Amino acid sequence: MLYLVPTPIGNLEDITLRALRILKEVDIILAEDTRKSGFLLKHYQISKPLQSHHTHNEHKTLQKIVEQLQNGVKMALVTDAGTPGISDPGFLLVRECRKAGIEVESLPGATAFVPALVNSGIPCDKFCFEGFLPQKKGRKTRLETLQSETRTMVFYESPFRLVKTLEQFVAFFGEDRQASVSRELTKIHEENVQGTLAELLQHFKAKKVKGEIVMVVAGC
Repeated sequence: MLYLVPTPIGNLEDITLRALRILKEVDIILAEDTRKSGFLLKHYQISKPLQSHHTHNEHKTLQKIVEQLQNGVKMALVTDAGTPGISDPGFLLVRECRKAGIEVESLPGATAFVPALVNSGIPCDKFCFEGFLPQKKGRKTRLETLQSETRTMVFYESPFRLVKTLEQFVAFFGEDRQASVSRELTKIHEENVQGTLAELLQHFKAKKVKGEIVMVVAGC
């Protein structure tokens, strides 16, 4: 059995009772960053073996993990924050488990784009999740494709690229397009800013940006 266990995106209280029970019951916890996950487990007094499983090693560790699961080892997959598989490792392992007939159970829980989307004031009855745009190759092509997207669009972005991305959004979507930027969700310095893309660009150009970013942009 493989459990996909969402973990808090900031505030450590944002974890379900079921998630805590599963983390206590499994034999091994697969973690994107064992140090960060170790901090969460220590907070909840959970002592379980941690095994590294992240973007840079998941192809190498995949078969070994599948073999362990086939031998009856119960595992939970967690990432640094949020739900495994959402712009984080998870997809490859789930696919291999399905092929091997291993049962996979995904728990509901924290993910960053949902609170950012519903808090934006932009229609959320229909939306598309774009995650991180390509950093270089394919970025311009993707933005050109999204110019005609009528649904609300959700993006993840690094604080170091936020201003550049807003400049590109102004160029491709127009300066009057409504948007929202959410930063440091659930943490002490949480910030949610709404307005036109031009207004958001001006706001974030004037300050040093830190933390995880979710951008919500109205459709065409």
